[in-house]
Amino acid sequence: MDEALLDAAIRGWSHNTRRAFRSDLILWGTWCRRRRMVPARAGPGDVAAWIRALSGADPSEETVRAMATIERYVVNVGWAYRIAGLDDPTAPPLVRLEKKAARKALGVRQRQARAIRFKGDVSDFDSPASGVCLAHLLKACRRDLLGLRDAALLRVAYDSAGRRSELVAIRAEHIERDAEGAGTLFIPSSKTDQAGEGAYAYLAPATMVAIARWRDAGHIDRGALFRRVETHFDGSVAGVGRDALHPNSITLIYRRLIRAAHAKKLLGPMSEAELERWVKAVSSHSIRVGVAQDNFAADESLPAIMQAYRWRDPRTVLRYGKKLAAKSGAGARMAARFADSS
Repeated sequence: MDEALLDAAIRGWSHNTRRAFRSDLILWGTWCRRRRMVPARAGPGDVAAWIRALSGADPSEETVRAMATIERYVVNVGWAYRIAGLDDPTAPPLVRLEKKAARKALGVRQRQARAIRFKGDVSDFDSPASGVCLAHLLKACRRDLLGLRDAALLRVAYDSAGRRSELVAIRAEHIERDAEGAGTLFIPSSKTDQAGEGAYAYLAPATMVAIARWRDAGHIDRGALFRRVETHFDGSVAGVGRDALHPNSITLIYRRLIRAAHAKKLLGPMSEAELERWVKAVSSHSIRVGVAQDNFAADESLPAIMQAYRWRDPRTVLRYGKKLAAKSGAGARMAARFADSS
């Protein structure tokens, strides 16, 4: 094994990249064992067969994956062989052609988290809030420590368009209040800033008020801002922990609040089936997607959106706004123009 290469990878890769690397190698190892094959002796044909199984081209016990996931698997498996000083079975033309065939069969469209916009799927910001939206989730927050934490989390997530890793990494020292009551959030590092150059996000006065209420009630002077709230068996609050929330908890909080909003009849005439579809489609990225869509609806420019919310790839932002663009683009305007004369 090339120990220098391995050491450089460990130090250079982010935590999530290292975790994905380990997970993908486990999947490859399981595939090899099922085929009674020694991984070190695998060739291009074995990798190609794995791609066909993952894409559903061949009958298999494997769950069919999205193309982006398959691409990541192959990249990480290739890295493992190179680090081990072995011939890379993912590099030959056969594997590249199998990936091309899988891409053609599956398509490259990625599953997108369902957007949580501030007022929901409305075209006029002066309209009342509708359906699953930040405004209704805020109303669904409890009136205790847990609710104060949730309300502050929702507002910070929206103002900063924070990724889950960014939200759980926020410390009380990262927030500064200005004379007008607004605030600035310092983000030391992020998915697109592994070198730790840092970035800043604006926090509205209402967000600063929510943060202050949570910090006062939770006695948080320094350290992690968003922490676990311990509860008793009956749901009542027992206390506030010291450690930061786990990144996976962000999605669970959003889903719990959607269910709470539905129980309080805040979401309008939504059936249980539609509620379950909504909950399943929501992720920790939902508010970030909603922020992008709200900015497009407000006619903000693409460069301004990317700069404010730390996007590096314009294709990602445009993908988030694609559905919204269909409702306000040339096709929608032309259809509306002729609808009155029909």
